[in-house]
Amino acid sequence: MKLSIPVVLLAASTLVACGGEVAPPSHVAPAVPDGTPLAVVDTVIPSIIEAPGTAAPITQSTVSTRLMGTVTAVEVQVGDRVRAGQVLARIDARDVEAKGSQVQAAIAAAEAARNEAALHAGRMRALLADSAAPRAQVDAAEAMLARAEAGVSAARAGRVEVDAIADYATVRSATAGVVTSRWVDPGAFAAPGAPLVTVQDQSRLRVSATLAPAAAATLRRGQAVDVRIEGVTARGTVEAVVPAVAGGLYTIHVLVPNGNLALLSGGAATIQVPQGTRNAILIPERAVRREGDLTGVVVRDGAAASTRWIRVTPGPAGMLEVLGGLRAGDVILMPATAPRGS
Repeated sequence: MKLSIPVVLLAASTLVACGGEVAPPSHVAPAVPDGTPLAVVDTVIPSIIEAPGTAAPITQSTVSTRLMGTVTAVEVQVGDRVRAGQVLARIDARDVEAKGSQVQAAIAAAEAARNEAALHAGRMRALLADSAAPRAQVDAAEAMLARAEAGVSAARAGRVEVDAIADYATVRSATAGVVTSRWVDPGAFAAPGAPLVTVQDQSRLRVSATLAPAAAATLRRGQAVDVRIEGVTARGTVEAVVPAVAGGLYTIHVLVPNGNLALLSGGAATIQVPQGTRNAILIPERAVRREGDLTGVVVRDGAAASTRWIRVTPGPAGMLEVLGGLRAGDVILMPATAPRGS
């Protein structure tokens, strides 16, 4: 039986971009009928270095209080989503409330003294107008009124201070996010600055990795790059490329949107750092058959066909890059049915 003419899988050509730069072609798995022979050729693909790192939330807050007292309630559990300003915990503030009552009484006393001083100053002004009181007595009354006004201001400032302290009895979230740590339970003793609850805003992540200077030199702030976080591919933007603490290395920070929370905060990540282009052999993923740890394709040799075991790695969408076992010029056959083990 006469075989059909082989179909060229991929052209080993490049596109010339403006300014004379060479841009790699976009590779997708070709729509090839089952049983069709495909000629294996070299092609040009982007050269990528994978820089391993970690994905961390951009915003994380561990809230505490300035009060010293007993925790009366913790309103959230680990894993709860909270909004900015939501109550997380409450601290016993009865001593602050008592102080507030004292301050309120002091305000009332100061206002009463001020009112009395104002009446006395008014009477003295009237007597001075009728030449019935000396100027010295009027001046003394005015000074008494001024001291009473100052007393009212001081008492009201004490009220503001007590109200500010009382606010620390109700611990609120500084940001929207997910509760990742709950450090206390009701009945625990809260000290000033001691952590109570940690909230992460996971809507944006920062992936950080280190690279050699030559590899990092290809990146610029604002450049779009691909990242993989726990096996999930996403698109990010380079935030910064800065010298690392360790000499001879650079740290790359990439910001990744995560509005749907599909990416895991704190997960292992890699940044796909472009390094120009390189030659490679690509084949459609559906042309491969798998048996255990072995990966193979059906290769045509003249009129005969046989299985050849090859080494592959993931490539562009629907494609695999051949690392060994095939060379340009070989002809593979697309399977007539779905490959076993796929």
